[in-house]
Amino acid sequence: MAWFKKERPEKLGSEEPSKKVKIPEGLWVKCDNCKEIIYRKEVEKNFKVCPKCDYHFRITASERLPFMVDEGSFLEVEDGLSPKDALGFKDYKDKLKSSRKKTGLKDAVISGEAKIGGRPVQLVVMDFNFMGGSMGSVVGEKIARAVERAIEKKTPFIAVASSGGARMQEGILSLMQMAKTSAATARLAAAGLPFISILTDPTFGGVTASFAMLGDLIIAEPKTLIGFAGPRVIEQTIKQQLPAGFQRAEFLLEHGMIDMIVSRKDMHTTLAKVLEFFSNAA
Repeated sequence: MAWFKKERPEKLGSEEPSKKVKIPEGLWVKCDNCKEIIYRKEVEKNFKVCPKCDYHFRITASERLPFMVDEGSFLEVEDGLSPKDALGFKDYKDKLKSSRKKTGLKDAVISGEAKIGGRPVQLVVMDFNFMGGSMGSVVGEKIARAVERAIEKKTPFIAVASSGGARMQEGILSLMQMAKTSAATARLAAAGLPFISILTDPTFGGVTASFAMLGDLIIAEPKTLIGFAGPRVIEQTIKQQLPAGFQRAEFLLEHGMIDMIVSRKDMHTTLAKVLEFFSNAA
């Protein structure tokens, strides 16, 4: 029977317990595209781009600005505008409060003026972290006002889109922003001033169906999802199977829907060259 007995060590607890290595949370990040586990600081040094597959992680509007404009040149304007719950939509006030706390913004877009390559521009940058970057009355108003400033100061206008579309909590007031922003960009074109539209992941719905696709030059980041409706809705509507990756920037470039795909690290240099071209063409 001794064969089945487990012998105890002579001095229980005499050895030091094994030390477990504790890895601090947040040191590693998983790429949504290639699924690789990457050291977070390596991603941050690479402009928030996966070094394995070039996937561009979603970033906030404030994180994006340093990659685009000349250092220290951005001046925010219209920062006092905030949306109202005009329709009394259920839980809308709570969602606004939560998004403001999460992002530090009053709504889903930052508006201001800056310099790129030494040339002044008016620009708006959307933030997907604020209610999915949805376009409500304040977002539309800030875009329209930025365009008006561009016309007044005779500068180019740049819009960075990152949105799921119109904000349903504002109903028809949100849908009206599609016409409002489109009309504003038409006035910009009539004034002979350039509009550069930059599409980032994701750009969908009423934003795609309005100002985002009206640029004189439409640029997208690599692998950006761009479309109006989701693939399931489209398949159910047209009763056809869709090609793989048909809503990615690369597919849209191949089929003439956008003009350029530019990596985040090259965005500032590319915009500076484009603005120089428009300046010489004027």
